[in-house]
Amino acid sequence: MTWSPRALRALAMLLGGLLLVVGYWWWQGRARPVITLPDPVPSATPTSSAAGSSAAGGSSEAGSSGAPVGEVTVHVRGRVQSPGVVTLPSGSRVIDAIEAAGGLRPGSTSGDLNLARVLVDGEQVAVGVRASRDSVPASPASGGMASDAGQAPALLDLNAATATELEALPGIGPVLAQRIVQWRIDNGRFTDVEVLGEVSGIGDALMAQLRPLVRV
Repeated sequence: MTWSPRALRALAMLLGGLLLVVGYWWWQGRARPVITLPDPVPSATPTSSAAGSSAAGGSSEAGSSGAPVGEVTVHVRGRVQSPGVVTLPSGSRVIDAIEAAGGLRPGSTSGDLNLARVLVDGEQVAVGVRASRDSVPASPASGGMASDAGQAPALLDLNAATATELEALPGIGPVLAQRIVQWRIDNGRFTDVEVLGEVSGIGDALMAQLRPLVRV
């Protein structure tokens, strides 16, 4: 069979096109190298668990450092240099409150006051004088008024008490306390607790409160 020049050219073009197609598919199907990218650098921001650990560690360090948490405010009165309201760190004791009030007056003592007792917020620390009934606020743990010595306080001697000590009694203010002292000056010693009723301003209701708290 004889091919004409035109047929040969067409056949050559067809074979050329076929070779191009085969070459293209071979090129697409060749093996390619796998490129592995490095892992991303971890973020400098701590995770929640790490932050929690840090917070817990910080709390532990703060607790171990002994730093007080909160404050207590108490009223210091009686035989101290600067009576008044003082604010101290929680866990402070009676001796700390006395020092915050300037310390004891010269020649004075704290009496039976328990200097090692831990202070309660809102209490009144009566130094060298009889504490009033509301000197320590009631708390759920104690169920009532706390006592320094854990016993009933001693009765106040009407013939020896100063005006300041008399003011610690319920219902007795500065005016009544001075009247009691003046009554002693004018009439001598109290011979009986009931004689206290002769002081102007002390009626039956007040006497009922004072009887169990005083003596002669």
